[in-house]
Amino acid sequence: MEIKKILVPIDFSDYSKNSLKYAVAFASRFDAEIILVYVVEPIIYPADFSFGQIAIPAMDAELRSQGEQQLRKLIETEAGKNVTARAIVRSGKPFVEINQLAREENVDLIILASHGHTGIEHVFFGSTADKVVRKAPCPVLTLREKKGSPCE
Repeated sequence: MEIKKILVPIDFSDYSKNSLKYAVAFASRFDAEIILVYVVEPIIYPADFSFGQIAIPAMDAELRSQGEQQLRKLIETEAGKNVTARAIVRSGKPFVEINQLAREENVDLIILASHGHTGIEHVFFGSTADKVVRKAPCPVLTLREKKGSPCE
């Protein structure tokens, strides 16, 4: 088994930041590259009934810019100089963009955090992790945080 590219979706939650720690350990062991991806979901507000929905591009651009800055900072603090890492910001539905990027980059492994929503939260928010696992073009390691985990 050869792992040369690891994709790590980041939403800047503590859960996703901890998944980066696992990715760094894998990348060090397999001499692999880490690709961090942050997906901005376009913000759409209903205008009125005659015009339909309106996207707000200025807000989208600001979120993309902030995402790029935060990803670079994460690479500096978590990956350091021991691991090759790069950042990508995309716009769209997170699970679609994550799986599409995995195909485009010929990723060998996706490491992502599951927020552990259950019950009504899962119904309303769905699970990006579930959708990535079901449609991913490569193996996926999902991490669910619990008290006393090694990443705390």
